[in-house]
Amino acid sequence: MSAPWSPERRPSPTVRLARLGFTDPGRAHRLLAEGESLDDDLLAAVGGTPDPDLALTGLLRLLAAADERGAGGGLRAALEKEPAVRARLLAVLGVSDALGGHLARHPGHWTVLRDGGGDAPTADGLRAALLRAVGADPDAEVPLARDASPETLVALRVEYRRHLLALAGRDLTGAADLAEVAAALADLAAAALEAGLAVARAEVEGHGACRLAVIGMGKAGGRELNYVSDVDVVFVAEACDGHAEDAALRVATRLAAAMMRACSASTAEGALWEVDAALRPEGKAGPLVRTLASHRAYYERWAKTWEFQALLKARPVAGDTGLGRRYLEMTAPIVWRAADGESFVADVQDMRRRVETHLNQRTAEAERQLKLGPGGLRDVEFAVQLLQLVHGRTDESLRSPTTLDALAALSRGGYVGRDDAAALTAAYRFLRQVEHLIQLHRLRRTHVVPDAEADLRRLGRALGLRADPVGEFTARWRRHAREVRRIHEKLFYRPLLRAVARLPEEEARLTPEAARTRLEALGYHDPAGALRHIEALTAGVSRRAAIQRTLLPVMLGWFADAPDPDGGLLGFRQVSDALGTTPWYLRLLRDEVTVAERMAWVLGSSRYATDLLLRAPDAVAMLGTAAELTPRPHAALRGEALAAVRRHTDAEGGANGTLLAEEAVAVVRGLRRRELFRVAVADLLGLVDVGTVGEALTDIAAVTVEAALRTARHKIELELRGPLPTRMAVVAMGRFGGHELGYGSDADVMFVHDPVPGADEQEAGRAAYAVAEELRRLLALPAPDPPLEIDPNLRPEGRRGPLVRTLASYAAYYARWSEPWEAQALLRADPFIGDPELCARFGALIDPLRWPDGGIDEAAVRQIRRLKARMESERLPRGVDRRLHTKLGPGGLSDVEWAAQLLQLRHAHDVPGLRTTRTLAALDAAADAGLLDRSDAGVLADAWRLATRIRGTTMLVRGRPSDLLPTEHHRERSAVARVLRYPATGELLEDYRRHARRARAVVDRVFYGAD
Repeated sequence: MSAPWSPERRPSPTVRLARLGFTDPGRAHRLLAEGESLDDDLLAAVGGTPDPDLALTGLLRLLAAADERGAGGGLRAALEKEPAVRARLLAVLGVSDALGGHLARHPGHWTVLRDGGGDAPTADGLRAALLRAVGADPDAEVPLARDASPETLVALRVEYRRHLLALAGRDLTGAADLAEVAAALADLAAAALEAGLAVARAEVEGHGACRLAVIGMGKAGGRELNYVSDVDVVFVAEACDGHAEDAALRVATRLAAAMMRACSASTAEGALWEVDAALRPEGKAGPLVRTLASHRAYYERWAKTWEFQALLKARPVAGDTGLGRRYLEMTAPIVWRAADGESFVADVQDMRRRVETHLNQRTAEAERQLKLGPGGLRDVEFAVQLLQLVHGRTDESLRSPTTLDALAALSRGGYVGRDDAAALTAAYRFLRQVEHLIQLHRLRRTHVVPDAEADLRRLGRALGLRADPVGEFTARWRRHAREVRRIHEKLFYRPLLRAVARLPEEEARLTPEAARTRLEALGYHDPAGALRHIEALTAGVSRRAAIQRTLLPVMLGWFADAPDPDGGLLGFRQVSDALGTTPWYLRLLRDEVTVAERMAWVLGSSRYATDLLLRAPDAVAMLGTAAELTPRPHAALRGEALAAVRRHTDAEGGANGTLLAEEAVAVVRGLRRRELFRVAVADLLGLVDVGTVGEALTDIAAVTVEAALRTARHKIELELRGPLPTRMAVVAMGRFGGHELGYGSDADVMFVHDPVPGADEQEAGRAAYAVAEELRRLLALPAPDPPLEIDPNLRPEGRRGPLVRTLASYAAYYARWSEPWEAQALLRADPFIGDPELCARFGALIDPLRWPDGGIDEAAVRQIRRLKARMESERLPRGVDRRLHTKLGPGGLSDVEWAAQLLQLRHAHDVPGLRTTRTLAALDAAADAGLLDRSDAGVLADAWRLATRIRGTTMLVRGRPSDLLPTEHHRERSAVARVLRYPATGELLEDYRRHARRARAVVDRVFYGAD
């Protein structure tokens, strides 16, 4: 070496070390003073590495270890005379603490970094080297390791990392690009699997009974593996001649398990990586090994869409090559037929949504995720794979299992614009390079960008960023992530927009017919209609059209993610037509991504919410935050509604009474329309649970009825030219009284009045009747909002009885004529609208009837049971599958509610907690009192919640109420399942059947007394 550097030659060595790039020059100075003397050139080279402190530590450890083995001289000579060796060695030591540790344990391995040793070996060469490491003959037809001892496993790991070291040296000095590195890593993993299989054969007796092929999946199959990654595999086996299939499969299973252990077991040299077989048919619940016929049967009959997507990257990597080839020949046609399925695109989008949902996008780690975070690797991969599966059916050039090769083919074929493909390629290469650098540091599986400044500095310098490595790296990473996310969101649609917006022909690379085909493949059932909507929204040179051309590529992607893309796009066009000239509307959508995304989901999921929005398009503004979508409390709604009534009823004069009343209620109904939209959107977005929805819808109905009562009372007083001669209250009944209203529920009520002292009872009755009729008239007026039907048929004597009764009349009736069913109906009575004192007195009147002292007798119980049976027989529609009727079917809402109500009738007098109108609260109270087993209460509550959610979601999706699970209309059924967050329709049906079956079993015991 040339003139050595030592502490004595420089007056301020730490200053010079700091200038060379050391972040801890004091420590570096001590290491040099206590140990090795490095010449100026070598020390400068160390300072030029990504992490000089790490490189110096690794180099000094390596030199010391080499000296112990008597090989230090050769290493020093190479450092001085072989620039390529020095560059590769220091590059590795400046990035990877783990490989520095490997070199310290195996100092002779530095020689793989020589020019010749650094060249990439072939896949066959790697296979031979790793087989020899475990004592197997690479030329044997079925290689067999010398044994399965810990020493053999250590030898496998040492040889594997020797090759990993050579590859890292080429990678970090630019001698190999990303594609070459990823392919070499996949080949090295395949070689390790082959060696692991050889070790397994040494462990498993009778291994000759079967042929076993190992199919690489994921990045291993696509030859784009990371430095440290789970290696995804699928196993396929067949019996050798003369052996029974069952026995051969048992042997093959033991071989596969032993091979997995050989690679993933921890040793003195650590583990290689986990071998993950979870992508096999049925996942971890399925057999580890299957025959070729079993694989075929599964994929043809049971496989989900994501499994076909996974097969895109399938490749035989170890074991019997002929069997592996036959597996590939069998699966390939199945993969390229997958996109023919009606729900194919929706299924792929569902899978992407589940992956994104799994990662909380608001956490700090999520923002640093290279793989799953916004604008991460998965965004590129999912977009490329979806395009491959859609268009690869007819274009075989798209069938590469490697992401970058497939992206290049998509660009050549015109499926992705050249600029977009170039941006995605650059971003993907950058993100993968960063991923490799992070994993190389400690050879650990991670996809998270570190937040420590030292780690960020090492990453930036390894990427060649020297002026401000931390700042430049962070800016570049964020820029690439934003670009990936932007292109990912509009990838399919930009060519379509160019076509329909009549841009110059050289830019519109797709014909309208091709555009229609692609829209259909992405889930649009009327692509021609979709193209017309797009053209109408984007045609022209106005600012409105220009902003729509910016918005629509993203919006179309979100519509395609929703259950009804066509309905979503149509609704968007209608809302845009209504608000398009409003300056804030398009600006809000453009600047607030959350608003646009939520709007797309709502419009593409719910006819009910879309109708509400079309009637009050200004409500778009509330989509911005979760706080805006939180249902407002009853007090706030009541204050706003009653204030509106006062504004319109303060004017005097009977001539204007009708007009003023109608105007007042119109304002209140507008408030109701807005609040229904708020609750519906919160429900569609999963921001509220079923209990909150019921309470919110009840509050909205209650303030609407109270406002109408105030308005009607005021109008009648104008007509009477004086105050009303009676006090009035409205008693909420049924689901209204239970605070469990649905979107399509009527408001069951009873009207009660009490004449003021001195008033004529007949006049008071006529006035009360006039108020009740006026209330019903006002709420039945045609208006642009869902109707609120006032149903008074639960009153005494039903439709034959008077619409309004006095409190005394109610008392007399209940004392003389009341039937058990009426006491049961009163369990849901909540007198909370109107005169507070009268409400309290009515409650005191009915409490002894619904919560009788000593409970009800057996005769009443039998009558209630007969009534329930008759109701189900008479009201259940003919020809329907009663098991799918969420209200009257077995285990449905009626079953649960009647069971809870029977417990209340029997025990509420003694158990205060049962004195509630709410079903779930009654079940909880019964369980707390020991009247109902806690697990039974849970079964009933879960069934009630699910049935209620299904009814509510069906109304949201269809815009019309229904008590039946949708089974006939596929799109409607799929939409309900999607909104309810079920990955497939069948899972919704099965989940409901399971809950209903369990609930019915409880009802049989609790309500019918069955053993």
